[in-house]
Amino acid sequence: MLIIPAIDLKDGACVRLRQGRMDEATVFGNDPLAMATRWVEEGARRLHLVDLNGAFAGEPVNAAAVRAITRAFPELPVQIGGGIRSRDTAARYLDMGVRWVIIGTQAVKDPDFVAVLCAEFPGHVIVGIDARDGLVATEGWAEVSAVRAVDLAHRFREAGVSAIVYTDIARDGILKGLNIEATLELANSLRIPVIASGGLASIDDVRRLVQPDCAVLEGAITGRALYDGRLDPEQALGLIRSVKGEARA
Repeated sequence: MLIIPAIDLKDGACVRLRQGRMDEATVFGNDPLAMATRWVEEGARRLHLVDLNGAFAGEPVNAAAVRAITRAFPELPVQIGGGIRSRDTAARYLDMGVRWVIIGTQAVKDPDFVAVLCAEFPGHVIVGIDARDGLVATEGWAEVSAVRAVDLAHRFREAGVSAIVYTDIARDGILKGLNIEATLELANSLRIPVIASGGLASIDDVRRLVQPDCAVLEGAITGRALYDGRLDPEQALGLIRSVKGEARA
């Protein structure tokens, strides 16, 4: 189980949105590299980056910040989402040292695009499924489609994606806890690793994530809870390590 810090980039700053609304952004720092360094020093084994401007623009806007982080930590796995809607954009991120590109809006509009990327960049493509009331949201969460999240995920069972990042928009950024029920429903119906996102609020959520039924999940992304101090990274990682130790014993 991975606890993955999120660094959401807007206008070059580190922010957190409330339920994906760009007009409800809280700025937590103006130096993304400093923020990444903080989480690495706290023990993070992966980082989740989102180009929020890019999600709306349909192309990278905060690439300079991403490049600075991958250069500073070349061995650290980094995944990036937000505005990746072409092969060239994906290749650009991978060339700068990103481990995985996350395809969201384009996966809904053109599922074949995901298959093409997986064929060209095997092991480096993640699909991001953002849902509200079980329906997939696109365009930086500005639009809700008629596509069910579970149905979309099943389209990629044979495509070769490395993981699915499942975000419950209704819980994102409001510290109400992960939607474990919906996330497990998705994970148990797939052979693709699933990463939970949206709402992780406290150490209680981590305690829930280390229960046996959550073993099917690869990890969980957390943002606001880390930034406002509700979740202590050392405590969370210590809990995960202790459970792993008990499992080995």
